[in-house]
Amino acid sequence: MSPRYTAVDFKSAIENRMVMDFKSAIENPKSQIGGMRILGVDTSLRSTGLGLIQVRGSRLEVVEHGLVKNPATWSLSRCLVHLHAAIGEILERGKPGTVAIEGIFFCKNVRTAVILGEARGVVIAACAATGVPVYEYSPRRVKQAVVGFGAAGKEQVVRMVTSLLGLREALPEDAADALAIAICHAHAGKYRALMGAKEI
Repeated sequence: MSPRYTAVDFKSAIENRMVMDFKSAIENPKSQIGGMRILGVDTSLRSTGLGLIQVRGSRLEVVEHGLVKNPATWSLSRCLVHLHAAIGEILERGKPGTVAIEGIFFCKNVRTAVILGEARGVVIAACAATGVPVYEYSPRRVKQAVVGFGAAGKEQVVRMVTSLLGLREALPEDAADALAIAICHAHAGKYRALMGAKEI
């Protein structure tokens, strides 16, 4: 009798294989992930994380990372204008070939969800205006790709991002999350469609 696999089993197998393939690529210098710059964006209204990486064969290198901070005293419209300008600047300066953002997670607070959606819209619009494709990944996918565990905590993500990219300095959480999203896109490779990643 043929074994039966549930949808959950299949999804888990895909994720585990993706992580194994990436670890194999790191261990084998001849393997190729691709050659591109990826900008990861961890969107929020007050503190958006940015992380730009360069993919060189099997190596991932940090080009730059940082935060787009908006003071609590600023109005919503002013925050969105500043965020749009900051995204435009890093797109011009860093020239990424692709942008990866995190999908909207479940929010109990409707107001929070609406504001996050508005901030995401600004990021997506800034990228679309310059012709840079945008992909999104769920928070669980990002953690799975970077840590190997979809329910990993913030500290685990920061540690793994720091290790994978060979960084010595401490990373702000939002910047680490942005770099993690970029790493997730680099990891996805041929599994992108199976991961449900689509250009938006």
